Amino acid sequence: MVDLLYSTGFLRMTPGNAIMMVVSFALLYLAIKKQYEPLLLLPIAFGMLLTNFPGAPMINPPEYIPYITDHPEYTIYNDAKGLIFPGLQLNPGEVLTMKLDQPGGLLWYLYRGVKFGIYPPLIFMGVGAMTDFGPLIANPKTLLLGAAAQFGIFGAFIVAGMLGFTAQEASSIAIIGGADGPTAIYVTSKLAPHLLGPIAVAAYSYMALVPIIQPPIMKALTTSANRKIVMKQLRTVSKLELIIFPIMVAVVCILFLPDAGPLVGMLMLGNLFRVSGVVERLNETAQNALMNIVTIFLGITVGSTATAEAFLTTQTLMIVGLGLMAFCVGTAAGVILGNVMCILSGKQVNPLIGSAGVSAVPMAARVAQVVGQKENPRNFLLMHAMGPNVAGVLGSAVAAGVLLAMFA
Repeated sequence: MVDLLYSTGFLRMTPGNAIMMVVSFALLYLAIKKQYEPLLLLPIAFGMLLTNFPGAPMINPPEYIPYITDHPEYTIYNDAKGLIFPGLQLNPGEVLTMKLDQPGGLLWYLYRGVKFGIYPPLIFMGVGAMTDFGPLIANPKTLLLGAAAQFGIFGAFIVAGMLGFTAQEASSIAIIGGADGPTAIYVTSKLAPHLLGPIAVAAYSYMALVPIIQPPIMKALTTSANRKIVMKQLRTVSKLELIIFPIMVAVVCILFLPDAGPLVGMLMLGNLFRVSGVVERLNETAQNALMNIVTIFLGITVGSTATAEAFLTTQTLMIVGLGLMAFCVGTAAGVILGNVMCILSGKQVNPLIGSAGVSAVPMAARVAQVVGQKENPRNFLLMHAMGPNVAGVLGSAVAAGVLLAMFA
């Protein structure tokens, strides 16, 4: 009975574990009660809960023991010179290998999909299958609004560097400003995996808070008269244009930025499934079954990296603050360029659609629609805002490619 008592987690619970459990409960509340990005926030919160149970072998790596063999073809690690185990004597023909003693925890194996950059591109394929690029093709000028919103990323990168973060850490923090969770996870897993927990939580929290964060910025940077502008209906985009677009974007972007290839390539493949009209089964799978499975694995494994040791630091507070700054600057930059386009077009462009240049699809576009309709009930900005919104998805992937090319 004493051994059983000592094997439980109660006696090994630390204040850090308890705090992280409370944080996970708060995120579960936001996901379930408030419905803030529940598809990813819920598994992230539960993964955070699981990894902070003391003694539970959830994220433990496999354990190996030294093993002497005379069959070199089975050798995993050759230590014949005794460099790792000084004093070990090996007979002629014998080699030292590492024999599996304890397998790793479930989440350790599932986390390989994050570590090796598998899950985020698969998420992008599902996003591509669900995304209509028609509004962007019909009004190519909105691509500039998506590009403007990336100023938040590079502004946060500079500030993070000034605060003492390495270039790799600053890149991972700054990408939060793109409001694209999979991109943030992909970049962080490549450049600063030790920051994955706080960056993922910050990225998805700000995506969930788009309806709260963006409207004050949008109203502060626009006039009531401009918010009332009714934009003309978009032209109809042909099927040929829809098919050529993902192929052309993949070719151009990946040739210029090979590091963005996994994200851009999978995004465009998913969209080609959608618009080609000949692979409906693949399109359905990418949108639903595969997307849901990968979302579960991605969320729970990212949450499992949010241990007390990694999360409860002043560095985490700085990451949260810098991520918020990046997101706000990105929103503001999009709205400011929207004002410029409004003036140059002779009041034909409603500057509110610039706020949708961040990559929170389609929530940012819906926020532009809601804010515009409050000023003018006859205003329907949703399809116009979808142009910069999907441009923001491309922009964040390209920004990720630039940061990876420079600092990976």
